[in-house]
Amino acid sequence: QVQVVESGGGSVQAGGSLRLSCAVSGAAYNSNYYMGWFRQAPGKQREGIATISTGFGCTYYADSVKGQFTISRDNAKNTLYLQMNSLKSEDTAMYYCAAVTRSFASCQSMTTSPAAFRYWGQGTQVTVSS
Repeated sequence: QVQVVESGGGSVQAGGSLRLSCAVSGAAYNSNYYMGWFRQAPGKQREGIATISTGFGCTYYADSVKGQFTISRDNAKNTLYLQMNSLKSEDTAMYYCAAVTRSFASCQSMTTSPAAFRYWGQGTQVTVSS
């Protein structure tokens, strides 16, 4: 079993920055897992933001956050990060971290397929005020 716990959310003014963290634990977890960030705003579907795979050497960002957000991972600490800069009100959402181990798939396809991820955190709220 794998446990996923997000942290780092909060309230920030437009133009500000936040860094989300996602701590992963469990005997089954290893650095080859796909790790992804998703978000869901009230009344909207869950949106894939970014996915990273160390094992397959890929990273992908959704167009909505490309150049604004950066996904990274520290495998020694079993932690995933999402650096969010130049935040806008439309970035307000609950942000989720997710993990899965599987055979090769492009990080792009993983980002657009929340159902492909097996382990999910409870989410951390990000609120951007204008």
